[in-house]
Amino acid sequence: MRALLKILFCLPVLLSLAACSGEKALDAFVPKTGYQLRQGIAYGPEPRQKLDIYIPDHLKNPSCTILFFYGGRWSTGDRKLYRFVGQAFASKGCVTAIADYRLYPQVRYPVFLQDNAKAFVWLHAHVKDYGGDLSRIFVAGHSAGAYNAVMLAVNPAYINQAGGKASWIRGVIGVSGPYDFLPFDSADVIDIFSPEKDTELTQPIHYVHAGLPPMLLVTGAVDSQVKPKNTINMANKLRQFNNPVTVHIYPDAHHESIILSLLNGFRGKTPLLRDIDSFIQEQK
Repeated sequence: MRALLKILFCLPVLLSLAACSGEKALDAFVPKTGYQLRQGIAYGPEPRQKLDIYIPDHLKNPSCTILFFYGGRWSTGDRKLYRFVGQAFASKGCVTAIADYRLYPQVRYPVFLQDNAKAFVWLHAHVKDYGGDLSRIFVAGHSAGAYNAVMLAVNPAYINQAGGKASWIRGVIGVSGPYDFLPFDSADVIDIFSPEKDTELTQPIHYVHAGLPPMLLVTGAVDSQVKPKNTINMANKLRQFNNPVTVHIYPDAHHESIILSLLNGFRGKTPLLRDIDSFIQEQK
């Protein structure tokens, strides 16, 4: 019970890796069976260009594959903290990759997107080695990671530059993502996106066009960090171009609690894992 209370008390910092021994605290609640874990696989030469892959046990056929990008305001994050996400998706039969990428202040926009695209292209080239179906690769993310996942889908330039095709994305899962968040209202975000003088070009909503892959956009109604209007506005813009989009707004979910609801023992807090699984199963 003490460990559980510690996680609840420290959750905002756990997810930003600031304190509270986040990795060990969360790991105490993550099952270690039902999957194999391949750690620290390089998708590029930089120290933070690495990913972990979670492979469900007893795969009989090539499986759905999810590439997950964590949040952290483009300035914090570590793939090791998100074992609970890898285990959750693997429990539904999906090979899951969780990628690190370079962060501010080491880099600024759009370098983290270039890293994400490189990870996606690497995964497409190697997913069959881990039991995944290269025709069913989904990109997913929470918060800033949802921004990254959605941006890869709506602006094909990043994947094209990495040597791939945006059409390889079978679907997109965005959880509590900032897709329409102008004007910038904090000094760090202004600096992160400062290389782009036209701020409209930093917004995923700006790039929406017809023919995009299906999207699942999820948020919490009481999220005060990334307001639900981001999800609502993005979904409306997608529909204007007749793109398939499914939206869920969970009544009592906050910015951190929504992603925590993927953790074993907390999954009754929201239907997030069930909704993600349903979305993936629909994309045959």
